[in-house]
Amino acid sequence: MKTQEEIRDDFPILKNITYLDSASTSITPKPVIDAIDDYYYNYNANSGRGAYRIAIKASNKLEDTRSKIANLINADKNEIIFTKNTTEAINMIANGFKFEKNDNIIISNVEHHSNFVPWLNLEKNSPKNIKIKIANANSEGIVENSTIEELLDENTKLVAISHVTNSIGACQDIKRISKTAHRNNSYFLLDCAQSIGHVKIDNKKINADFIASPGHKGLLGPMGTGFLYGKKEILEHVEPTNLGGGTITNLVNKEFTLEEVPYRFEGGTQNIDGIIGLGAGIDYINQIGLSNIYTHSKYLTQELYKGLSEIKNVILYGNPKNIFSIISFNIKGANPYDVAKILDETANICVRSGFHCAIPSLKHMKAKEGTIRVSFHYYNNLEDIIGLLKSVEEIANFYK
Repeated sequence: MKTQEEIRDDFPILKNITYLDSASTSITPKPVIDAIDDYYYNYNANSGRGAYRIAIKASNKLEDTRSKIANLINADKNEIIFTKNTTEAINMIANGFKFEKNDNIIISNVEHHSNFVPWLNLEKNSPKNIKIKIANANSEGIVENSTIEELLDENTKLVAISHVTNSIGACQDIKRISKTAHRNNSYFLLDCAQSIGHVKIDNKKINADFIASPGHKGLLGPMGTGFLYGKKEILEHVEPTNLGGGTITNLVNKEFTLEEVPYRFEGGTQNIDGIIGLGAGIDYINQIGLSNIYTHSKYLTQELYKGLSEIKNVILYGNPKNIFSIISFNIKGANPYDVAKILDETANICVRSGFHCAIPSLKHMKAKEGTIRVSFHYYNNLEDIIGLLKSVEEIANFYK
């Protein structure tokens, strides 16, 4: 296996910057780019559309990635639907699942907007009187199982929760929440945008009915990639929302027959190069080892939290025992946008600032102007943390 420094050599951009915004998008390693180049140079054809050799190769490469995703989460390949991101995956369920009159859906107040707005929109526009219930997290950003239990009733069709919150990195007890939902005969949707590629997602243990994931974050794949997992017997009853080429097997006299799951959900030409790149990203993650990535990210999280806690004027969010690969903080008297800009312009350090598409979450944490968010992957090292701490201390001293 490559050393951590050898891994960094696969990310040439790190020669110029300190990149600490992997929760937004990871940077892309050379093997992923090489896989995309190989497609364009050697078998640039559409998938599922031709009987000639390079078209067959392109189709096979897509199916290889589908299998890699399935193996990653311990599922069947026919339960994996390609999407362009987590947002699209969640919307496919919000808009295609057969909700019934007076059903309700439970989400939390610390969700990314992608696991918030589609459900609010469903409540607003559904003629079936669908209701959204919001579980309030505690002061550490944790959604207590007891809070979910209090909201469940006989009309709760679905519970939709993020594994790790994108705002402050709080880890939810998803196995317990899944069990609680299923005891109530409700379905469980897991948003694993901030955990996949960092920790093992074993759905035989989690038992989620749906999993929404990006390809461009923890999995080190290209932007515009992602997937929706759904139990096959449930997907059979979800309405496809993007019908067209590749989604039917027959069309006669205005009557059409849908393709099998998952292909009925993948209308039109797919993001072929991106999906091939995603497969290469998964290979890269597997070569490093998820346990190694987890241990490394946990170490960096603890070191940064400890260092920030020792700087006067720094406000930290969440419990260090229960946050992972993401740390949100503020400097008293400083706007988070200004801090991020100073870090970029004076030290070439890239961090996120603002509300991170999670306005209710950060308002719940009493961060009225948002936060500065730092997030890691395996390509980050202790020197990145030390450099950031030095710069933050200088800024904090200025705002005393």
